Amino acid sequence: MANLKDIQQRIKSVGSLQKVTKAMKMVAAAKVKKAQEKMEISRPYSKNVQDLICRILPEISSSNVDLIEKREIKNKGLIVITSDRGFAGSFNSSVIRLAEKEIENFGKEKVQLFCLGKKSSEYFSNRKYKVKESFYDFWKDMNFSTASDIANVFINSFTSGEVDEVNVIYNRFKNLGSQDLMMEKVLPIDFTKDYNVKNYNYDYEPSRESTIQTLMPKHIKVQMWQQMLESYSSEEAARMIAMDNATENAKEIIKELKLEFNKARQAAITTEMLEIVGGAEALAD
Repeated sequence: MANLKDIQQRIKSVGSLQKVTKAMKMVAAAKVKKAQEKMEISRPYSKNVQDLICRILPEISSSNVDLIEKREIKNKGLIVITSDRGFAGSFNSSVIRLAEKEIENFGKEKVQLFCLGKKSSEYFSNRKYKVKESFYDFWKDMNFSTASDIANVFINSFTSGEVDEVNVIYNRFKNLGSQDLMMEKVLPIDFTKDYNVKNYNYDYEPSRESTIQTLMPKHIKVQMWQQMLESYSSEEAARMIAMDNATENAKEIIKELKLEFNKARQAAITTEMLEIVGGAEALAD
């Protein structure tokens, strides 16, 4: 059995760790709230842009719009969104597992990766996957310009013919207790199921084609921004839950250590009493 001093030191160490995990939980909860506010602000704009695109697309020739051009898929682009830090449960590992499965199914040499977050960048770079671009250390000061710059990279890869399709894998925020692991097609854009066939008889200036050519890249950038916000909210929610679990585990460990401490102290007292009684009997003899 460990001595009393060792047990006291362990109780103190676990108590200090418990304070840290509790503080991290509170910080993550504050960040989740801010990210949720940004998501709610961006959703109406994203929806209205998509509705406008769906309204125009049936009225023009798809051959005039590069970003909806469907090709034979020989090379694929995969956007993998993770975090820069850990301590978030299975948040990163679930995304990486799905990405790895998709890469193996399509062919390692035919997939270019666009890694958002240090965790995915380090994982795939260390394993010699084809990492086209890596982006990290931007989450703290993330803004729409960041999402726009990232979107431009894979848009250029698609329009130049380097990849024939682009998908994104990320965690979509559902609620504080859970996230949905998603894989969505980004390029080519396909709104077929969302087409609104009603004739609105609108006039477009300068033209429908020009309007679509302007809206398409903007829509992709807004979607990228939305997905980054969803992922960031999911990350902080996962970290909040992980730190809450760690805090509760620390509480249980402290409880067990205190029980062990009391047992050790009682054993020490019993031993001392036996030594005193034994010494007294020896003197009496």
